[in-house]
Amino acid sequence: MYTVKKVLVLIFAVIIFQTLQAQQKIGTETKAQKEKRMAWWTHDRFGMFIHWGLYAQPARHEWVKRWERMNDEQYQPYFEMFNPDMFDPKTWAKQAKAAGMKYAVLTTKHHEGFCLFNSKYTDYKSTKTKANRDLVREFVDAFRAEGIRIGFYYSLIDWHHPDYTVDGLHPLQPKSEADADYARLNKGRNWNNYKGYLHNQIRELLTNYGKIDILWLDFSYPNSNGHGKGKNDWGSIELLKMIRQLQPGILVDNRLDLDEYQDGADFATPEQVKPSELQSEYGGMPFETCQTFSGSWGYFRDENSWKSNRELLTLLITAVSKSGNLILNVGPTARGYFDYRAVRALDSIGNWMKYNQRSIYGCTQAPAEYKAPENTLLTYNASAKKIYLHLMQYNQATVTLSGYKGKIKYAQFLHDNSEIRYEPAGDNSNDLQIKLPQKPNLEIPVIELTLQ
Repeated sequence: MYTVKKVLVLIFAVIIFQTLQAQQKIGTETKAQKEKRMAWWTHDRFGMFIHWGLYAQPARHEWVKRWERMNDEQYQPYFEMFNPDMFDPKTWAKQAKAAGMKYAVLTTKHHEGFCLFNSKYTDYKSTKTKANRDLVREFVDAFRAEGIRIGFYYSLIDWHHPDYTVDGLHPLQPKSEADADYARLNKGRNWNNYKGYLHNQIRELLTNYGKIDILWLDFSYPNSNGHGKGKNDWGSIELLKMIRQLQPGILVDNRLDLDEYQDGADFATPEQVKPSELQSEYGGMPFETCQTFSGSWGYFRDENSWKSNRELLTLLITAVSKSGNLILNVGPTARGYFDYRAVRALDSIGNWMKYNQRSIYGCTQAPAEYKAPENTLLTYNASAKKIYLHLMQYNQATVTLSGYKGKIKYAQFLHDNSEIRYEPAGDNSNDLQIKLPQKPNLEIPVIELTLQ
């Protein structure tokens, strides 16, 4: 009996400890204040990611330096040749806007360490190349002019900085995986120097470019066979406090390794997951699923696994149907323009959004009382009192709305406001049945249901 009692005490102690951990906070923001700060993001739902750097020149994946185990000398020609003579961010911004994207996040520095901004802490930057331009500044000005909110991606990882220690993801990672070989490679590297560099550059980005709406920090990997990096390495708590001080309204992703804190992040970032794998929330946080048109983030000339328009729309609709966001990536070419396949994809999404954006903006997951019929997805706009029925397949004659009787005032196709007629479904007095008309010339038609 005494043993059982001790076990129960231990269990309760663990539960209390975990609860206290879950209640830890870094700042003092209330739930209501956070909801107000994030309101624009939960309304807009759809953004553009832009992965661009020196890796656009080899054009075989943004991790090419790691994959091919290049050292700095081998990678240097890409720096010396970088000259995006066709870079026109005003065109980028117009393409994003036409696709229905409301915010955009640019890689100011990716894992390769190359900076697209004029940092005073390094010469490994765009203003020291043939381009001789602060590409971040031009991006910010162009997208702001189109009314698109601004986001910065900044890699916590840096394979070029001389004080960034070699670890399990570094291009110089020893084949032996032996601690002694790691120690040999890291001799003379001063991690504190790099941590200071990291904090200083983020301060620059959040000080020199006006209001920044989103900060994507990427990424932590503390358990990489003992040779990874996490919150203590980055100084994540100190870093987040600085970020909040410099940009009080900013949204920050969840890759600083601060999961034990309630306010250690604003949104989760499920990456490259299938629509069926998306959840309504992640650890109590809303999500923004980050996705690519193809299999890579940077420009990959010969990569052919490009998603179809239907697949991209399914990602967007599914995300919103679970109260989440989609940020969809473009990898510009080394000359600075969007590849024709990316343009085609953006144009196709834009054509659908032109007619159906009301089913995306301001929408969330539908209340539990509204069930999605088979082969459909629902989104819901509470303030407008609308349910949006996305017909993911159109190979059926009718759609049955179970339990909807007495709840619908009117039904119409969203793209043209043409009436959709419905009637009671047989003897089941709680169901309604829609007889589908001829399929419209849209990839995924949407029926707008106005609620009573």
